[in-house]
Amino acid sequence: MIPPSIAVVSSVALILYQVLAFNVGRARVRYQVKPPQVSGPPEFERVYRVQQNTLEQLVFFLPSLWLFAGFVNVTAAASFGGIWIFGRILYAWGYYQAPEKRGPGFGISFLAAAVLAIGALIGSVLALIQPAA
Repeated sequence: MIPPSIAVVSSVALILYQVLAFNVGRARVRYQVKPPQVSGPPEFERVYRVQQNTLEQLVFFLPSLWLFAGFVNVTAAASFGGIWIFGRILYAWGYYQAPEKRGPGFGISFLAAAVLAIGALIGSVLALIQPAA
């Protein structure tokens, strides 16, 4: 069975990504940046980079979340997942204002994902080397 807390965190992360993608569409209209262009005024480029960077981070985050939940602890995985989501929101909010304000959000989300990935690796290695009970 899929742990409900992990399904909720995964769903919220994906919805966050879709909101950020929607923001790019809104910014395209506002700053008159027609597809397939991906450059324009700095305000547009910041919105676009938030969405693209979040997509890049999802590739690292989601598998780490699920592996950590499977090999370490579901509750801890959901907690770190929530921290990751908070960090991505803080990242977006800061970056939309000015590039130099993106750091705290990036750091929070990156550290949360790193804990999940490293924990998943340790948990899976321990499961591999420990005899089955």
